[in-house]
Amino acid sequence: MISASVVKELRDRTGAGMMDCKRALVDTDGDMDKAIELLREKGLAAAAKKAGRIAAEGLVESYIHGGGRIGVLVEVNIETDFAAKNEEFKAFVKDIAMQVAASSPEYINRDEVPQSQIEKEKEILKAQALSEGKPEKIVDKIVEGRIEKYLKEKCLLEQPFIRDPDKTVEQLLKEKVALIGENIVIRRFARFERGEGIEKKQEDFADEVMKQMNKE
Repeated sequence: MISASVVKELRDRTGAGMMDCKRALVDTDGDMDKAIELLREKGLAAAAKKAGRIAAEGLVESYIHGGGRIGVLVEVNIETDFAAKNEEFKAFVKDIAMQVAASSPEYINRDEVPQSQIEKEKEILKAQALSEGKPEKIVDKIVEGRIEKYLKEKCLLEQPFIRDPDKTVEQLLKEKVALIGENIVIRRFARFERGEGIEKKQEDFADEVMKQMNKE
C-alpha cells in the first residue's frame, strides 16, 4: 500500500501529477529513486513527442542585475496563450533570463554555432595544447575534448542550470514540457553588460546572480 504522504513527497520532488506519482510508486514497489527515474523517462518521452509542435505564444522576460550592470531579454515560446499564463511557465522564463545573466551563453544550442567559429577555436586550442608540451599525436583528441567543453559553456541548453547544476537547461526545459503538456522553445535572448568590451576587473557574475535569486 502506497501512503498519501509518500505520493505527496514524490509530487513535491518531481512536480508530476498525483496520479502519475502514485502509478510510478506502484510500478516500482514504492522505491522513491526508481519512481523519480521512471517519471523522468516518461516525461522525456512525452517532451520528445511535443518537440515538433508549433509554439508561437509565450513571453518576453527582462532581468536587470546589479543596479543596471547586466540586462537580459529572453523570448520563450509555448503553444497557447493560456499556457503562457501558467505560473510554472512564467517561473521557467524568469529562470532562463537569470541563467543568461549568470552564465553568459552566446548561442541557444550548438546548431547555431558557425562552423567557422568552431574551426577558429580549434586552431587556438591546438596552439595552446602544443605550447603546453602535449604530444602531437594526441593533440587532436585533446582539442576535441576542449571543443566539447567550449560548446557546453557557450550553448545555453547545454549549460548546468544555475539553480540545480546536476541538470542541464535542456533537461529542465524537457521537464517543463512534460509538466505543462505543451511544447516550449527558447527562441532568442540578448545580454547586455555595462562597459562590455572595455578592460575592467573580472567579477563572478554567476555568484552574484545566485545571491540575488536567493533573496527573491
